Amino acid sequence: MPAVYVAAGSNVAPERNLERAVEELKREFPGARFSPWYRNRAVGFAGEDFINLVAGFDTALPVHAVLARLHAIESRCGRPREAPRWAPRTMDLDVLLYGDLVCDEPGLKLPRPDLLKRAYVLGPLAQLAPGVVHPTAGATIGELWTRFDQSAHPLEQVRP
Repeated sequence: MPAVYVAAGSNVAPERNLERAVEELKREFPGARFSPWYRNRAVGFAGEDFINLVAGFDTALPVHAVLARLHAIESRCGRPREAPRWAPRTMDLDVLLYGDLVCDEPGLKLPRPDLLKRAYVLGPLAQLAPGVVHPTAGATIGELWTRFDQSAHPLEQVRP
């Protein structure tokens, strides 16, 4: 069964929406585990700070079924499917890794390209799964986080 890692983030009532998303993820994917929660600035647009975390779970579901469930959770958290990409949002759930799957198709790029560029996904993932090997970088997530310029991308932990 592949290990799946999903980034969750919100900057609209973020604590309430992330609490809801965590409960929904636990319900949809029993045994889900979670990183600490981190606050960071909005990237790509002016807006309220985001709170982000990473969830991990094992599933026998194919990747597109996982995506469908994540989209349903986003909807239950108040995010319309047609929401603009670089704008405030109630919930954003993105698959970072699905086992060692490498995929580049419309609507699905794995591993998620911004995983290696964004502290708010790499940092929480390193907390949750430091020994997981990135399928294309050939290093563990913990090693990648150690090499990352963390001082240029500050994260503030808001929940353990």
